[in-house]
Amino acid sequence: MSTGHRVPPPAGDGIRTLVALLETRAREIPAAPFVVFDALDGGVTARTYGEFDRDANRAAHLLRRLGVGRGDTIALLLANCPEFLALWFGAAKLGAVIVPVNTASSASELEYLAGHSESRLIFADAARFDLAREVRARCAGVGEVLVCGAGAPSAEVDFGRRMAECPDTPPGGEAPSPTDEAAILYTSGTTARPKGVLVTHANYVCAGETVARAVQLTPEDRHLVVLPLFHGNAQYYSTMSALVAGASVALMARFSASRFFDQAIAHGCTVSSLFAAPIRMLLAQPRRPELAENRLRAVLFAQSVTPAQLAEWEERFGAPLLQLWGMTETMGPPIINPLDSERRNMSMGLPAAGYTSRLVDENGESVARGAVGQIVVRGEPGLSLMKGYYKNPEATAETLRDGWLWSGDNARQDEDGYFHFVDRAKDMIKRSGENVAASEVEAVIREHPAVFDCAVIGVPDAMRDEAIVAVVVPRPAEGGESPAALTEDGVVAWCRERLAGFRVPQFVRFRTELPRTAVGKIRKHVLRGEFRSTAGSGGSGSGSGTSAA
Repeated sequence: MSTGHRVPPPAGDGIRTLVALLETRAREIPAAPFVVFDALDGGVTARTYGEFDRDANRAAHLLRRLGVGRGDTIALLLANCPEFLALWFGAAKLGAVIVPVNTASSASELEYLAGHSESRLIFADAARFDLAREVRARCAGVGEVLVCGAGAPSAEVDFGRRMAECPDTPPGGEAPSPTDEAAILYTSGTTARPKGVLVTHANYVCAGETVARAVQLTPEDRHLVVLPLFHGNAQYYSTMSALVAGASVALMARFSASRFFDQAIAHGCTVSSLFAAPIRMLLAQPRRPELAENRLRAVLFAQSVTPAQLAEWEERFGAPLLQLWGMTETMGPPIINPLDSERRNMSMGLPAAGYTSRLVDENGESVARGAVGQIVVRGEPGLSLMKGYYKNPEATAETLRDGWLWSGDNARQDEDGYFHFVDRAKDMIKRSGENVAASEVEAVIREHPAVFDCAVIGVPDAMRDEAIVAVVVPRPAEGGESPAALTEDGVVAWCRERLAGFRVPQFVRFRTELPRTAVGKIRKHVLRGEFRSTAGSGGSGSGSGTSAA
């Protein structure tokens, strides 16, 4: 998939914005491929750097006609599609700000996000047009709703048709500066109202450079993008690293476990990004030896997989995995496994170039090697770290302290400096004076041959502070749809053989799936609420019972 072009890395403040970076690529390599979009069931389209830059210009002109100007916000209620990208960069050319929204959002959630972000417009696909119109009626600040893709009910709301009527020349006006905001990315909101992470132009460039450097991206590489564009991963790690390196992306309309490797092969992809749940889904697919013929040389991932799953992945697919750690707030991943030296994929890896990370106690003092501490990351807000939380100075001050970002994630470092995730600070369970990391219990349960996935939570216990609840997804039986034999007592017995007594779950529940955010994070507050609603306080603590949902 040679492009025949060599692209210098960006350098200097003049190229620290989305606009300058895209226009530089469009000028230097206009015929090189940038985006290949696979609708899965609706054909494949492709855009070169030059063509995509002109698309972004048209989108910018249309936005201006719709009243969008510098500093204005627009909400994108869109699944993966070329229109998302055109609006992202078209808005950037005007100095406007995108607000990507989870496509699974309810009307009340969308109303909050559109209202809180003061969005002027909502762009939605046809399936979500009625939802967006309902929210528009509730939000006085939303002027119009436009439909992207097929199925627009009228020409007036057809984004593609109206964009095609606009000129493809640059929109002009004042160019954005590196520290101008380009997006508000709302966090998953697994416990409370989501917080809006302010992402600047320089933030995006920094994120792309971090990943491009870590995986040694070249113009010959192509990212397979299956994660949703409304999340930072697909924006930071895939799209931006490709743009920084002059590489390309193969954007899938959605993740498909049955077609992932076929897509990688068909589109000549060399790099991709996943998380643990899709990895397990891919391993659950029937074996097809021909899938090992893929060209993937690096697959970034986050969240926990087991040693057995890592071994099976390598044996079946031969696509090297690199675990990393990052947050929406950190832009690039501050911690990642090395590409060319020892990868320890049961760890998150080593500090990435350009980042300083350390582990501290609650007072900000560094902990001893091997001890558990919270990950803090040094950086400059608006450049290497988020600019702050939108309309939330209290949360900003709590997270950004004296040049350090406090992550809320606990980890430990081994003797060689590799970071090992322990748990979210808020997911530590307090049982009879002992601290129990939910992730450690989850790792043991996932090793059970009849377990597909699990989540461990703490619920109030009148006697022991908290009781430990394991919510387990059984693995389907081989060749059938019914779950493999798995009992509550069997899970507890498995844990008793491998864990200290105070870490063994008191309660076990079975589910067919776990509630997750769009990027695979388990919504543990949902599980806690379900348990409390059906079991009161979660039991007053005999410590020996089990419970099936």
